[in-house]
Amino acid sequence: MTPDAFANLADMLRRRSGLVLTPDKIQLANSRLAPVAHLFGFKGVAALLAEFPHPREEIAQAVTEAMTTNETSFFRDRDPFIHFRNVVLPAMTTSRASARRLRIWCAAVSTGQEAYSLAMILDEANLAGFDWRIDLIATDLSAAAIARAKDGVYSQFEVQRGLPIQSLLKNFTQEGNQWRVSDRLRRMVSFRTFNLLDDFGWLGEIDLVFCRNVLLYFDGPSRTMIFAKLADILTPDGTLVLGATESADAFVAVSDAPRGFFVRPRGAATRATVLAG
Repeated sequence: MTPDAFANLADMLRRRSGLVLTPDKIQLANSRLAPVAHLFGFKGVAALLAEFPHPREEIAQAVTEAMTTNETSFFRDRDPFIHFRNVVLPAMTTSRASARRLRIWCAAVSTGQEAYSLAMILDEANLAGFDWRIDLIATDLSAAAIARAKDGVYSQFEVQRGLPIQSLLKNFTQEGNQWRVSDRLRRMVSFRTFNLLDDFGWLGEIDLVFCRNVLLYFDGPSRTMIFAKLADILTPDGTLVLGATESADAFVAVSDAPRGFFVRPRGAATRATVLAG
């Protein structure tokens, strides 16, 4: 991969997704783009990148998705999910007891394990049995990842990563060497493709955002812009959950929570609150 080709690739990724591709990732780029080159009939990655800096839209999208990190697992890092179940969810259901509505967004959800982990906790809480409306929205840039998430079928290796055996037997059906999420959980989650650089307006107000271990791959201006949009859609007492090593501009870390839990500064107003007067 020539320096010019790498520079064109990095620029395209930054503009389309906010992701930062550094020179030490050349080998990674070559390995991830080889299947894309084959898919579109190119002789190799070099021939694929010769299409840049102005590739066809379908090529640009495929390259962007291929370079996206899709590492995930059920109940990843466990502590955030324990804190959500034991502290955040009871507090939110108490404060929203009159409205009986809770809206949660899993951003950059990859192949869906995080969203289904939250769905299991919500299902165990049985809020629907008390006439609660739960909106569990899950998005990712990758159309392929979202298609897998909607399908809800995981390998033996994937279900063994973080998923307790009792949860597996309760919520999945074995199909050969694979496991399918129950229809009950699948109906709880609304999956769709979405780019974090795009407008958040369609989301409305959100009570809880899981956006873990993704913004650390973005450049500074993109992170700042996304944090501002997150602050705008969160309810006044809403919670933002990032990865344990991440920090959030314009948010305050929760002192008695695992690392990665943030709230908006006291007195900050969302755009919806301002418009409502």
